[in-house]
Amino acid sequence: MAPHNHGNSCEGDHDHDETPEMGLQYSLYAKIDKDNLVCLNEVSEGSGKLVFKPWEDRLNFEAFVESDADEELLFNIPFTGNIKLKGIILVGGEDDSHPAKMRLFKNRPQMNFDDIACVADQEFELHHDTNGTLEYSTKVVTFNTVHHLTIHIPSNFGADQTKIYYIGLRGEFTEAHRHGVTICTYESSPNMSDHKNPLTDSVNQQIQ
Repeated sequence: MAPHNHGNSCEGDHDHDETPEMGLQYSLYAKIDKDNLVCLNEVSEGSGKLVFKPWEDRLNFEAFVESDADEELLFNIPFTGNIKLKGIILVGGEDDSHPAKMRLFKNRPQMNFDDIACVADQEFELHHDTNGTLEYSTKVVTFNTVHHLTIHIPSNFGADQTKIYYIGLRGEFTEAHRHGVTICTYESSPNMSDHKNPLTDSVNQQIQ
């Protein structure tokens, strides 16, 4: 499938040809804690989870999320470990319901529309992409260790509602080491019988 060229794309945006490797690169959807993923202002409850799917299904237009009261959507995306986010692909429709902007927030769980007035960690001006070939590159240093990602879609190209068919996340995944602190704490509490202090013994002997 031929990539689309965009003459006015933002710095860091680039097109991707469809290759078998893309399915492997865009596999972070499998590391999302889907049970706790929340999309605010969706028409159908739970539909926001449907757009995080395999690369091969990105052009399956039967599954999508649509905004309700206005054009905004807010995704709170927890992961089962830590990710290094390198790129995002977003597929919308050909009409004005396609998202026009995207804002990313790192490690700020349970954000709502009252929280999004703060400065985003990165923002993008989006282009129409109905084939899933335009990638938006993230600041790898900023998104190096991410356990929760918030995606805010503030606007589209003029429609009353926003529609998204696919959001692809490219990067690396690291398992969370949930017991590391416990082990560290245990080892940092030495058994005093194993560490006799010669000075203390000497003092005791002098007292006696």
